[in-house]
Amino acid sequence: MQLAPEIFKAYDIRGIIDKTLTPEVARAIGHALGSEARARQLKTIAVGRDGRLSGPSLAGALAEGICAAGVDVIDIGCVPTPLTYFAAYQLEADGCVSVTGSHNPPDYNGFKMVLGGQTLFGELIQDLRQRIETGNLTHGQGTVTRHEGIIDAYLERVLGDIRLARPMKIVIDCGNGVAGAVAPQLFRRLGCETVELFCEVDGNFPNHHPDPSKPENLQDVIRALRDTDAELGLAFDGDGDRLGVVTKDGQIIYPDRQLMLFAADVLSRVPGGQIIYDVKCTRNLAGWIRQHGGEPVMWNTGHALVKAKLKETGAPLAGEMSGHVFFKERWYGFDDGLYTGARLLEILSARPDANAALTALPDATSTPELNLKMAEGEPFELVRRLREQAAFDGADEIITIDGVRVEYPDGFGLARPSNTTPVVVLRFEADSQAAIERIQGAFRRAIEAVWPGLALPF
Repeated sequence: MQLAPEIFKAYDIRGIIDKTLTPEVARAIGHALGSEARARQLKTIAVGRDGRLSGPSLAGALAEGICAAGVDVIDIGCVPTPLTYFAAYQLEADGCVSVTGSHNPPDYNGFKMVLGGQTLFGELIQDLRQRIETGNLTHGQGTVTRHEGIIDAYLERVLGDIRLARPMKIVIDCGNGVAGAVAPQLFRRLGCETVELFCEVDGNFPNHHPDPSKPENLQDVIRALRDTDAELGLAFDGDGDRLGVVTKDGQIIYPDRQLMLFAADVLSRVPGGQIIYDVKCTRNLAGWIRQHGGEPVMWNTGHALVKAKLKETGAPLAGEMSGHVFFKERWYGFDDGLYTGARLLEILSARPDANAALTALPDATSTPELNLKMAEGEPFELVRRLREQAAFDGADEIITIDGVRVEYPDGFGLARPSNTTPVVVLRFEADSQAAIERIQGAFRRAIEAVWPGLALPF
């Protein structure tokens, strides 16, 4: 069959409905995934889906394919991605798939896949494509079992773990994503009074895009905090595995600063623990982690890569600038925006002023992610040239674990190739605007020297 190679991404499979991703393609992917499961002697896969309109048909086709390989499916219905991960533990399944387009536009959907506790990424995803194209498939007759109770089991598990020191009033914005099926009841049962925005699951996303990493998608939360007596705002992405946080006075607390609060809390119980964070995070994080008795570990961007590093190191906590936070201490080590929100409330409820606790976290002048669009393959070539040829005068250190991150005494600049779209991601942070402009100037000269004529986004 004809497969669009571009749907096989670095961390998941993702395509456009009825163009690059059809039920027929989903069935073929399921057959390949089931065949891979059989090769690993795995027998059951839990399948959940987000609230997208294409979810039921794609999940059904995927399940058919898995069964055609001779693997059984547990259908857990419409649930956030972290609940699909949770289901694998709770139901003792050998793997799981979340049918989700995450924060992509409504006409996208895809698959996040785990087999035997390993998130599939990189070559493992390409191997599925190769199985389909070469016909390297097993055959059998798996069964589909419907399981209704995963939301209740998840709520009980979180409520058994989290205790708030005092009641709180919060704003919750689910952006019409699938987090709306769980978040309101979770936070009410934790003892919160909730102001609920767009918690009806609607795959058309009629209000705003469900991506809390973009400030324009947090404006409704900011308004609700201004107009009510709620003290904190939580916003979730389309499939519920990422969290956005807004203070009473309308400040966005980006995930690398959230991670400071979580690190201090976790390290109070796990002294000396490693805290993993990706290359896009603030330079304030390493010093903060050391100050609280931990060991900072900078790592590659990408939720699957961070999860693999978490497993390898046994670290109690990891986080990404994109909003994926992974608690291994007291939790399972997968990214879960709902549980992250609950842990945040547990910490802040013990403080008299949540706003003050958040705004006191170290901050710096920084840019958002800036994207330099290029042709397919070119971002990796540009960054390779920077790594091998560029000179950055006055730099303290050049870190090349994922792109090129140049550390200066008063800031840093980063250029890394995205693994999901043909762009170079650029980010700058410094002690002042003047320092940011100086560092941007150094990057401008370095890029111009190795690839003249690009229209840079800074």
